[in-house]
Amino acid sequence: MRRWFLLLLFIPILALAQDAETLERQGDLQFENGEFQKAHDSYSKVLDQNPENLTALLQRALTASILNDYESAVADYSVVLSKQPGHVFSYISRGSALNKLKRFDEAMADFDHALSIDSKNQEAFNNRGWAKNGLGRSQDACDDWKASKKLGNAEAAIILKNNRCR
Repeated sequence: MRRWFLLLLFIPILALAQDAETLERQGDLQFENGEFQKAHDSYSKVLDQNPENLTALLQRALTASILNDYESAVADYSVVLSKQPGHVFSYISRGSALNKLKRFDEAMADFDHALSIDSKNQEAFNNRGWAKNGLGRSQDACDDWKASKKLGNAEAAIILKNNRCR
């Protein structure tokens, strides 16, 4: 009798774990199919069950950005960075969301931090250029876009031309 009782205690835990995995896979498929709101909702359900799931948190942050919910993206990337302070992608992504919110000083701090970890990150230079441009520092922005181009970023060449950088 006692074995059955113990088994009954663990069945809901196993079902919950399986549900989270299923929800995460479902979210991934929805993301791949361009169903970003559904994917965001699926990742939120995963996080309701397991708030420590950093993969689901990153995916939810990404879908929030795609859905133009930059405040939520910033919040999610901040949680990731509190748990993994060296996660360059999260600094760049949070900085990009901050750029969209016109919080350029905060965005620059994120890009600076990303570059302190990976000094040759083209994307960090490119996006920091946009933050500097937003602050009215056009020549500094051009310098960052030039650095990005020098590192091989083809997009930076277009940005330099469109912004009349010398």
